[in-house]
Amino acid sequence: MPKGSLLSREGTILVVIDVQEKLFAKMEEKEQIAKNICRLIRFAEILGIPIIITEQYPKGLGPTIPEIRELALGIKPIEKMEFSCLASSTFKERLSETQTRNLILTGIEAHICVSQTAIEALTSGYRVYVVADAISSRRREDKMVAIERMRQEGAIIVSSEMLMYEILRKAGTPEFKRVLELVK
Repeated sequence: MPKGSLLSREGTILVVIDVQEKLFAKMEEKEQIAKNICRLIRFAEILGIPIIITEQYPKGLGPTIPEIRELALGIKPIEKMEFSCLASSTFKERLSETQTRNLILTGIEAHICVSQTAIEALTSGYRVYVVADAISSRRREDKMVAIERMRQEGAIIVSSEMLMYEILRKAGTPEFKRVLELVK
């Protein structure tokens, strides 16, 4: 996809990185982050965009938070030890099954697992969209530095609403009406 082109649903996947109970409790703006991630999951389901959920060392950090688990009942989280999702062979296998070239990244922590996933994905030739209002870190400074680093590496930084409208492209469709309920 050339620089400056809009994201479309084709060849795109939503990745929810490590939004787990024990770690998420310590995040900045956690209520809003959870709301935005849940909104993006609903959006992806409406548009038929595949979703991958990961869990970093769930034995120690706990399972994915209930709000996300309840929305994504049919999605089995990929357990990993690696910080970058792309360093996980299971994640890479699941990703290759989707034949995607565009990754929408959400989750925690922005300066560790999200940023390492973004950078490795960019290096591997993926186009990466980081949803700034759907990522977090324990410290705001870490999130801000991570966003800047990902931008410098070539990631496209968007908000959840910006992303949804970019993929939708127009009003008046049945999908638009369903998505409108998410952003109200």
